[in-house]
Amino acid sequence: MRRSPVLLAVSSLVLSGIALLAPGTSATASSASIPTSPVTRVWTEPAAGYGFFYDAINAAKYDIDLSMYELTDPVVERDLVARAKAGVDVRVLLNADYEGRSENASAFAALHAGGVHVAWAPSNQIFHAKYLVVDNARAYIGTGNLVPYDYGSTRDFWVVDDDPVDVAAVVATFTSDFGGRVLSGEGPGGLIWSPGSGPALVSLIASARSTLLVENEEMGVGSIDLALEASAKRGVDVEVVMTQSAEWTSALRQLARAGVHVRTLNSSQRYIHAKVLCADCTSRGGTAFVGSENFSTSSLSYNRELGVVTASMVATSAVATAVRSDFASGATVAP
Repeated sequence: MRRSPVLLAVSSLVLSGIALLAPGTSATASSASIPTSPVTRVWTEPAAGYGFFYDAINAAKYDIDLSMYELTDPVVERDLVARAKAGVDVRVLLNADYEGRSENASAFAALHAGGVHVAWAPSNQIFHAKYLVVDNARAYIGTGNLVPYDYGSTRDFWVVDDDPVDVAAVVATFTSDFGGRVLSGEGPGGLIWSPGSGPALVSLIASARSTLLVENEEMGVGSIDLALEASAKRGVDVEVVMTQSAEWTSALRQLARAGVHVRTLNSSQRYIHAKVLCADCTSRGGTAFVGSENFSTSSLSYNRELGVVTASMVATSAVATAVRSDFASGATVAP
């Protein structure tokens, strides 16, 4: 029997004597008044590996909800089937658009045959979100797909948000999507959903006062580009790291002309698949975003995406360390 995340959240907080936070508030709100959510663990790829993901699935006692853009990992498939056979209510939503049906066909067949409740996302919308919810208690939100071929070479991040209100919102949105009723994602605290994530990301960029660290797979959205340029022009030290690609050359050169420090890595170094921001991240704090949103029009305005903004130092430290390391290894993009 699937447990209600809302009732569990309220019950656990009442029993522990902790006040329930209202939607849009957080115990870790940033100094710039950007809504944030608590993050308790971070995994930086490729160094961390995906053992934590397998462990999370195998630890499930009651429920598993997984939304994934691309799934080809046989270990994940095997573990999901095993939990379903053990009586866990396992639901999996796989992207069907943009070659999704061919890429995820094998996983869909294996999960279906193994007794997992697996469904195709609506075929007229790209479901690019990457998240896992275990026992309605922990939401694992990431930037990477479950593709073993990529595990050893791509820069990605995963975080855990175990705030009861956040988890309940993620499960509610998943349930709606799983049933084919794609609505606007509900985002208390620091949850950021697409369609419609652009304004929240622009606000986070605009909140930076001294430094701004950026990694993304894509670039070229007017609102994001303009926000980065405006930050540089008001004196913020903006550092952008991407994988070298002719597709983004024009956008990156324009950023450099505006004073943004841009560097690129070649494919033999590391592929930047991460989608992260870190505003004013120092040893004393900052505000970080980790999610599935690329800086593209489709990702921000049309796709189903999920990310989280957090002021938890475990996240800001991990993101800042990785981005600065990649930036130090990159080649400078001239204006």
